[in-house]
Amino acid sequence: MAAPALERPTSAESGTRTVTIAKALNMGLRAAMERDPKVLVMGEDVGKLGGVFRITDGLQKDFGEHRVLDTPLAESGIIGTAIGLAIRGYRPVCEIQFDGFIFPGFDQIVSQLAKLHFRSQGKVKVPIVVRVPFGGGIGAVEHHSESPESLFAHVAGLKVVSCSNPADAYWMLQQAIDSDDPVLFFEPKRRYYEKAELDLSAAPPPLLTSQVRRTGSKVTVAGYGPVMRTCLDAATAAEEEGLDLEVVDLRTLSPLDLAPVFESVRRTGRLVLVSEAPSESSVTSEIATRVQQECFYSLEAPVLRVTGFDAPYPPSKLEEGFLPDLDRVLDAVDRSLAY
Repeated sequence: MAAPALERPTSAESGTRTVTIAKALNMGLRAAMERDPKVLVMGEDVGKLGGVFRITDGLQKDFGEHRVLDTPLAESGIIGTAIGLAIRGYRPVCEIQFDGFIFPGFDQIVSQLAKLHFRSQGKVKVPIVVRVPFGGGIGAVEHHSESPESLFAHVAGLKVVSCSNPADAYWMLQQAIDSDDPVLFFEPKRRYYEKAELDLSAAPPPLLTSQVRRTGSKVTVAGYGPVMRTCLDAATAAEEEGLDLEVVDLRTLSPLDLAPVFESVRRTGRLVLVSEAPSESSVTSEIATRVQQECFYSLEAPVLRVTGFDAPYPPSKLEEGFLPDLDRVLDAVDRSLAY
């Protein structure tokens, strides 16, 4: 059975407010749970504690332990149980406490979750959302700062998305929950507490679409999740030097929505891709290939990438040199313009 249609809040709930990404995610979960009693939240410490990042704060108190479940420390068990619940008509939302903890559940996600709909010739739906706080910048220890999104974007049968601001966090999470397909929902953990406006009365764009965040004419800069703030800051800094950058928020990593990128590159002739994930065999390498195929005669310079390095994520004292920052993005812009 399909989820109830996503509706705008009532007039009492509508209006614009300033919230963090973390609060917007909490509000999105609450709205989905109020709308559909089949929506469940499950994960390590999501109940009484409200999650390590407090994304699920207050949900167990308001919806009960039968809908907000504290699980054992077993990601394979979390995903496997969610698959069983989804087959029985529920819409589980699984929280993976940290990005590096997702790998014990990798087999269940790739071998079962991604394939059940196809294996059953469309008879079985698995409407599961797997929430993954990802990326670096919080000074964490090993296995707490990873960017594994390219691994899952490569898997047929999964949808992979990433929000970058409170409005997208609120709407995209509800849209993902309403989807009958399994969705990997990557959340920029180092941006959780950054504030921006959330207009509850606005009509959200479709889930699987890219969005232009800033228009420009000199260079297209595209990214997603935690680096979107870096891209926008780079555009602001470049403007002081008379350079007009266009910034595209990819939002969906599988399937990719590259029409806005193609359109932008055909005008600017240049593209800089930004991601915290390593560059080897990544989402950014796929985008670079497809832009070269579609926009070859429009390109004035090679597609350049600013990414994490092809090495395991470093200790926290070294992460500033690992993460794409303002200087690295602006350097790539300058190199693109130098061609």
